[in-house]
Amino acid sequence: MANVAQSYIAIDLGATNGRVFAGRRSADILELSEVRRFPNSSVTLGGSTHWDVSRIWNEIRAALAEVSASSLAGIGVDAWGVDYALLGKRGELLQNPYHYRDPRNVSAMSEVLQRISKEEIYRQTGVQFMAINTLYQLFAAKRDAPEVLAVGERLILIPDLFHYWMAGNAVCEYTVASTTQFASPVTRTWASTLLEKLELPAHLPGQLVEPGTIIGSLLPSVAGTAIAGVPVIAPASHDTASAVAAVEARGDTAFLSSGTWSLLGTELDAPIVSPRALQLNFTNEGGINGTTRLLRNVMGLWMLECCRKQWAAIGLKLNYEELVEAANAAPAFGALVDPDDPSFLNPVEMTLAIDNFCARSDQPKPRGPEAYVRVILESLALKYRITLRDLESITGQPVRRLRVIGGGSQNRLLNQFTANATGRQVMAGPAEAAVLGNIGVQMLATGDVKSLREMRALIDRSFGVETFEPQDTNHWDRQAARFEHYCEYNFA
Repeated sequence: MANVAQSYIAIDLGATNGRVFAGRRSADILELSEVRRFPNSSVTLGGSTHWDVSRIWNEIRAALAEVSASSLAGIGVDAWGVDYALLGKRGELLQNPYHYRDPRNVSAMSEVLQRISKEEIYRQTGVQFMAINTLYQLFAAKRDAPEVLAVGERLILIPDLFHYWMAGNAVCEYTVASTTQFASPVTRTWASTLLEKLELPAHLPGQLVEPGTIIGSLLPSVAGTAIAGVPVIAPASHDTASAVAAVEARGDTAFLSSGTWSLLGTELDAPIVSPRALQLNFTNEGGINGTTRLLRNVMGLWMLECCRKQWAAIGLKLNYEELVEAANAAPAFGALVDPDDPSFLNPVEMTLAIDNFCARSDQPKPRGPEAYVRVILESLALKYRITLRDLESITGQPVRRLRVIGGGSQNRLLNQFTANATGRQVMAGPAEAAVLGNIGVQMLATGDVKSLREMRALIDRSFGVETFEPQDTNHWDRQAARFEHYCEYNFA
């Protein structure tokens, strides 16, 4: 009798929703089936912004209760980076993890940079300077609530927390740990001396493990005895690392992981911690099989998500497809904004933040939802143009095509704008790249696939891409100079 194909569970947690998928190899393709999908959002507690991890955990447990035990070979979680969970001496969660958009982080970053230079921090960590980074969150915690930090026994990241609750082993997977700005991209170890210089507890971060590590076995208390004992496998636990693991994006091909955030970069065999990379504020984050993802974070479709929520609150319940279709018919280049302007990080009203940017830059304010969407999509495409140019200047490698992955790859208008603005071919898909990379790394860990090349080939056979060729590039070239005038670079 033929062997039954092994199946895997990928739990992919994003800033706006969580998804649980089952994956199985069948007839030399990878098949996905959705188990559960649930919304995710921040909660406000005592004036601070947190994640409701107990609710997320209940959703995960409910999903696992629906999973068939037959031939299940692994379970793994990927999630967003930078946010951490603090465990006490009994392994208990000491507080709901803070959200990276909590305002405490901005002042903390300023205070850290008064104590240690950007050059020294970058030399040790190779990470982009953003107020959301764990380094500044931890500094804020010591400044504002030292009594909580003092009783902490272990610090782990968000996907690590759920792995811990599944298997009872509190470790930190490297790709998500690399977003903290206190891990070394060269040695792939914690930059303990940096923490010590800031008088932060260097003993807190958990043991680092590489993607593909079997963390332990699923505890019976999590989802009953039916699937108890199934291996809990750390994928590339940062969601972008999982997404990039799923595709080939090196050499003359760059990746753009498109969602709430846009992360644009390339896969390298070694980090680039150079003065030029520091000046252009690029980050070296961990990848699969010892690789590095050299990239820059751009605000992404967060701006559009905020606008949709704002409109829905006043009764304008426009779906995503309707908004994009209307934006396609709206006048071009009415206004342009820098997506990375700090005013867009967590405004009360995104449309008002856009209006204020337009007023400061002497541009007309958008009129109607379709105009706001057009402003956001055109601005993102032009920001990608700048980021690609900067990437090429750091690596010395020309980029000829851009591989767009993640949920944003389904936005065909943004894909076309991106091709037009950058003058490069855009290959869009797969949309569920993070889920596929998560499952793929689990398959590597169990020997279901023998190499990263085999894994990526399996995914490519199973999920197609849509190609967009540049159009009307002269018109976009003329707008690029205007756009750069509105941008504020984070030069070091």
